[in-house]
Amino acid sequence: MRARIYKPARTAMSSGTARTRNWVLEFVNETPREIDPLTGWTGSRDTQAQVRLRFETREEAEDYARDHGIDVIVLRPHRRKANLRPGGYGENFATNRRGSWTH
Repeated sequence: MRARIYKPARTAMSSGTARTRNWVLEFVNETPREIDPLTGWTGSRDTQAQVRLRFETREEAEDYARDHGIDVIVLRPHRRKANLRPGGYGENFATNRRGSWTH
């Protein structure tokens, strides 16, 4: 049984960091996905691929995998620097603006 441990990235639709603080242990699909001939939905016979376990730290996830004999691949998160402007959002409405404000 194989799994991967990673820290989820934030969604592309939001700048928030909800659901990105915990580490996730996710099992790798062992069988190929198949298309159901009746409905056309994609599915698999491997039920382990549906399991996602969340942990506070990477070490907790690795300990769990070691205790249960799971081979894991740890993916390190890519940290982005904060996108902070000196004036912030209020700068858009400043009365002492030097240039004209256009889109």
